[in-house]
Amino acid sequence: MKAIVSHDIDHLTLSEHYFQDLIVPKFFVRSKIELLTGKISLAEFFYRIGDVFKNKWQHIEELHVFNQKHFVPTTYFIGVNKGVGLSYSTAQSAFWIKKMLEMGCDVGAHGIEFETFEKINKEYSLFKDLSQQSTFGTRMHYIRTNEHTFTNMAKAGYLFDSSEMAFKAPFKIDTMWEFPFQIMDSYIIEKPKQWQSKNFFQSCEETKKIIDKAVDLNLPYLGIDFHDRYFSHSHKTWKDWYMWLIEYLGENKIEFVNFKTAVKELESK
Repeated sequence: MKAIVSHDIDHLTLSEHYFQDLIVPKFFVRSKIELLTGKISLAEFFYRIGDVFKNKWQHIEELHVFNQKHFVPTTYFIGVNKGVGLSYSTAQSAFWIKKMLEMGCDVGAHGIEFETFEKINKEYSLFKDLSQQSTFGTRMHYIRTNEHTFTNMAKAGYLFDSSEMAFKAPFKIDTMWEFPFQIMDSYIIEKPKQWQSKNFFQSCEETKKIIDKAVDLNLPYLGIDFHDRYFSHSHKTWKDWYMWLIEYLGENKIEFVNFKTAVKELESK
């Protein structure tokens, strides 16, 4: 089994949300709940207050440095449309797409449109224009889909998608590869609540069970989704958990590949 690690970019700054949505006030309500229930420390809470003055809710470069150090090739999914709490501008997207490609990252679309072919195709074309890439993949924001989403994504021209959370091997939909994933940070650390419900030790134990199940099922790839925003002192459990996960997989001789490499491997069989 090999591991495919990817990162969803849901936020870049706090200011992009001002007058756009209720993400920021909800975040501080959630943080207060986590502090009062003992899930985060006072220091961690004050780091989150500090993020307001820094106006920084992304940790793309810091995460990239860690991944490089541990030989983890990853894919970053970034949006080019607004929706469901994703509020940064197309200009911000274009800046970071260019920067991440220059850093040597694989970059795909974090899709908003999932309902009709026309909207999916328009979003695909916009991302293609901004990234100047001939081939790329996608993951839907909040993994929203309907019965036609996958076939419409394939029709639009996406090389791969990873919007299904399931214990399945990759499979092909027309010309597009679907890569189901099994591990997402928020499902591990938050569920069944909408704020942090597990500590670091509990999160690690829950993750080990998922990895063991993937091994038992003989899955060729283990899919992991970690949001770059949480690679910070403001979210200590999340950051520590991700660092532990990468090191744990490395210690267990799990090789890391990105989606494009996995596609080549599957196409060669």
